[in-house]
Amino acid sequence: MPARLRSTPKGRQVDPKAREEVAELLGDAPRRRDLLIEHLHKIQDRFGCLAAPHLVALAAEMNLAMTEVYEVATFYHHFDVVKEGDAAPPAVTVRVCDSIACELAGSHRLLASLPGVLGDDVRVLHAPCIGRCETAPAAVVGQNPVPHATPEKVASLVEANAVAHPEADGSHPHLEIVTPGHIDYAAYRAQGGYELARACHDGGRTREAVISAMQDSGLRGLGGAGFPAGRKWELVAAEPAPRLLAVNIDEGEPGTFKDRYYLERDPHRFLEGSLVAAWAVGITEIYVYLRDEYHGCRAILERETAALQANPPCPVPAIHLRRGAGAYICGEESAMIESIEGKRGEPRMRPPYVAQVGLFNRPTLEHNMETLHWVRDILEKGPDWFAGQGRHGRKGLRSFSVSGRVRKPGVHLAPAGITARELIDEYCGGMLEGHTFYGYLPGGASGGILPAALGDVPLDFDTLNEHGCFIGSAAIVILSDRDRATDAARNVMKFFADESCGQCTPCRVGTVKALKLMEQPRWDQALLEELSQAMMDASICGLGQAAPNPVRSVVKFFPQEIQ
Repeated sequence: MPARLRSTPKGRQVDPKAREEVAELLGDAPRRRDLLIEHLHKIQDRFGCLAAPHLVALAAEMNLAMTEVYEVATFYHHFDVVKEGDAAPPAVTVRVCDSIACELAGSHRLLASLPGVLGDDVRVLHAPCIGRCETAPAAVVGQNPVPHATPEKVASLVEANAVAHPEADGSHPHLEIVTPGHIDYAAYRAQGGYELARACHDGGRTREAVISAMQDSGLRGLGGAGFPAGRKWELVAAEPAPRLLAVNIDEGEPGTFKDRYYLERDPHRFLEGSLVAAWAVGITEIYVYLRDEYHGCRAILERETAALQANPPCPVPAIHLRRGAGAYICGEESAMIESIEGKRGEPRMRPPYVAQVGLFNRPTLEHNMETLHWVRDILEKGPDWFAGQGRHGRKGLRSFSVSGRVRKPGVHLAPAGITARELIDEYCGGMLEGHTFYGYLPGGASGGILPAALGDVPLDFDTLNEHGCFIGSAAIVILSDRDRATDAARNVMKFFADESCGQCTPCRVGTVKALKLMEQPRWDQALLEELSQAMMDASICGLGQAAPNPVRSVVKFFPQEIQ
């Protein structure tokens, strides 16, 4: 019997109206594979969700398999994928941060009270750290942050902007993104900005001298790993061209907000550092990866980058601003590179390292934004100036993101090697009234937990290792005698369980199993240690490898809380 011919092609059929809407949204933008996440954002921003017809239309428009589009869209927290037959989410979403600093400030009470206050027209979700720990508890209404959030403040913001009601054309409006004042391009140039970059291109400095100065300064990567910056420049410069620069501003580590602080105030300082690094290493394009929670910073960067390119002080490489979509794992350099390429943010196996085979398989200089922030000062004031800072035998300056039970939380620029006790007393105005220093997280969620008895350990790279902790991005969360280290450890383990990319079993399963064990009144220490060792030995990246640090810290330093 002859085969019957199909009247339609296999697979989902493209809805003509959805195809027309997607094509109009994308306009003249290229349909390249690496722009998939950017295009998903356009649809989400316009329609408030990612409905199945639009995903099918986007796949057709970009000539991609539907599975490629769907697996990327469902990987990231901020994309609302609506299956066929399901209702779209409410027009406005309120996200309440429940990471460690906000939990200390009572975010669980806020999260519980908001649904009754806001009603059914507003969706209320818990959220991982949104990078506003100094104003805990923090929330986000639409795209607008709410510092020191209360039910009244959140409700007032929702009502004032009328975001719960679609426009006449069916689109979902966004709140006005409020950003503080910052040093714009003209003001930065008036203060001598970009003269260093101009001097480099005009022959006033040599590449060898600049890289040598960076090495002599002792500057190490300030995103967490702490690899010497000058050495990284040297290694990437030795790789074959073309080379790329990827600037990591994902900043998802709970307790960390220093990058946002500098971006909101002096964005051109890191941009100039990027230009100098690009010149010294021979880089042709710069990719800036910014976490999606920083909508105000994105508006600043779009405006200031356009001003720089419109009136360049020297040759400026192409600068591409890429938007994250809510995934802590993309703070890991290779996961960030996967995300920039429009893929799921899953870490790569190494070797090869990103310095050799990175973004688009090219040698890539990957830096945290704050590392580049210091380039201008180091080269203008000299490497000895930077290396001459520090306490207790350490070198350099550190931007400490301090939150928790202190009078003055915030970003405090202090000498590397300062102790937690010195930081509290000299920079943070002391502990809150009625609170006694009990313990601290020296490196955010993954850096472990130390007791006040170890509050005199210098805070810097390598100084905390003997205690099973590390400084990472210098996110310091201060605990008081009203807190419990076990509660802090459970909070961060829940964060890791939620944020695991799921690629490797030790992390995907281990974080969930560890959390269940930690929720018991009495911890099974032997089983937790066995599980911790398996995660540390077999996880692909630093998330699974560092997740056991808080557990081990509690067992070692706070045994009275688990017995």
